[in-house]
Amino acid sequence: MRAAAGNAEDVFERVRRGCARVAECARWVRIDDDALVKLAADLASADEPFPDPVHRPFGDEATTLAFVLTLDAVNFGSGWFPELRKRPGRSGYFSIATGLRERFEAAGPLPAAALVDTNSEDCAEMFGQRGAGEGAAELMELFARALRELGAWLLARYAGRFEGPVEAAGGSAARLVEALAEMPLYRDVSRYQGFEVPFFKRAQITASDLATAFGARGYGRFDDLRHLTIFADNLVPHVLRCEGVLVYATELAERVDAGELLPHGSPEEVEIRGLAVHAVERCVEQCWRLGAEATARHLDSVLWSRGQRPEMKARPRHRTRSSFY
Repeated sequence: MRAAAGNAEDVFERVRRGCARVAECARWVRIDDDALVKLAADLASADEPFPDPVHRPFGDEATTLAFVLTLDAVNFGSGWFPELRKRPGRSGYFSIATGLRERFEAAGPLPAAALVDTNSEDCAEMFGQRGAGEGAAELMELFARALRELGAWLLARYAGRFEGPVEAAGGSAARLVEALAEMPLYRDVSRYQGFEVPFFKRAQITASDLATAFGARGYGRFDDLRHLTIFADNLVPHVLRCEGVLVYATELAERVDAGELLPHGSPEEVEIRGLAVHAVERCVEQCWRLGAEATARHLDSVLWSRGQRPEMKARPRHRTRSSFY
């Protein structure tokens, strides 16, 4: 049965329950209990990482809100990032985010009426990908689709107002997640051994990014932020693997290390994401036993930041071409 919108114990617990079931059935990925306990002890005393500089506020709240919603509409593409033209010293994500921020600083937000007319050439220009190659062109097509989808959704549901979905959520991240998941490119739900496994990575991170950008006040106030799970991408699972918490079967490890693309929705890919969610939930429980009031959202931020370290970047992570991360 589909959970009712607006209940944090529904949408977020659906993610937790689905990922716990994956962990019970998994054959490609397993959790090393000793490594998990060791990592949790380390995370329990970890400082809050520096906030993502891309999300620093603009001069007015309306622009900041529009920026966060627009950026998270294209906050995916890690499977294409090796083929992306990146800015010097920047990752794929930061290259895209910086391009969008510069567009906002130069010309202001893209209104919903403009978003619905966005094409791949517009995206290639905005994100510095003109002539960058076939893979980058494919991603720009998806970015254009995502921006058109966002614009159409805002126009149909909220009279084109970026404030609309946040106001309608009424301080509930769960309601915002459910609303965003009405858009197909946000509907991050896989099937695994006959059951649904929801992740809602980009919908969840939108609530988190708004909270960060607005200091958990105004458009960033959500009373249920503590219920968020991690934002299951390909970097946090990679860090967990590097820390020895996630252990891949030999064949899967060889495929990942060789840079082979894993199909979205394949058992291997679902297990990597699902066991990452479940492992961090167990880390949260262990942190609380150690007296640290951890949340999955906080641990995700710490682990994602660790993923920027050179030694983490030097090791291949899994790559999947998907609009969900």
